[in-house]
Formats: sequence, structure tokens, C-alpha cells
Amino acid sequence: MSVQGIIGKKVGMTQVYAEDGRAYPVTVIEAGPCVVVQRKSKDKDGYSAVQLGLVEARKVKKVTKPMKGHFDKAGLPPCRVLREFRVADGAEVKVGDKVSVELFAAGDTITVCGTSRGKGFQGVVKRHHFRGGAATHGSMFHRAPGSIGASAFP
Repeated sequence: MSVQGIIGKKVGMTQVYAEDGRAYPVTVIEAGPCVVVQRKSKDKDGYSAVQLGLVEARKVKKVTKPMKGHFDKAGLPPCRVLREFRVADGAEVKVGDKVSVELFAAGDTITVCGTSRGKGFQGVVKRHHFRGGAATHGSMFHRAPGSIGASAFP
């Protein structure tokens, strides 16, 4: 199989120790298993790729009708996360194939792409790491931004 990627989910953080005793922070990722949901071909779609879906333990509750048809066409249960990975033109990858971490070997260099979790509308202390004002002595200035530049001039 010549798929060059896999979908994962961040589980948490921990640390590992080197031989000299130094601790390094590491991110624990639950990678795969993934299943091929769709195969894109150069003559039909303009490029050659596979669409992978992350298989999770909990089932997807709300699936729109177009996505339900997409998964029914592949004969697979709905997946929460779908991503595309480019493959070579002559790659022997079929819909329903399983992709797991066995495609990586020890010592391989990988590139990790992630999506940060949205935090909504935030104040300046959390969003821009402003310090905030004094908390005591009758201060009425706690988490307000303060002076952040001129109004209209200069």
C-alpha cells in the first residue's frame, strides 16, 4: 500500500527519558486505524488521491443525507473525520482497505499537521496574554486591555 499518511487524535502529553537522563516532552497521538472511504482518480477527479476516514469507538450520531449516501456507496459505517492524501497514479488502493501505523518504520521522519481547538470570543488576557491590572487597593482595572494605541491620530 502506498498511502503516505494517517489520521490521528491527540490523547494527551507525557514525557520520555533519554539515556543521559534528560526528560523530553512528547505528545501522545492515537493514530488510526483508518479506512479508505473513496478513491479519487486522475481521469475522473483531475488528481490521484484517497479519502481516509478515522475509525473511532463511538458511533456518529448525526449524519447528513449526502454524507450518509457517501458512506453507503463505500459500504462503510460513518466516520467523524475525513481527510485526503495524495497517492501515485498506479497505487493499488481500494475502497475499504485498512490503513494503520504499520506503514511507518522506526526512525522515519514525519510531518504532523493539526487543527487547534477553537476557544470562541475571548478577552485580551487569554487571547493576547495581556497582564491585566492590579487586583487590590480599590483597583477597577482587572482584565481590561488598557491603552493599546492612539484613537484616530496619529
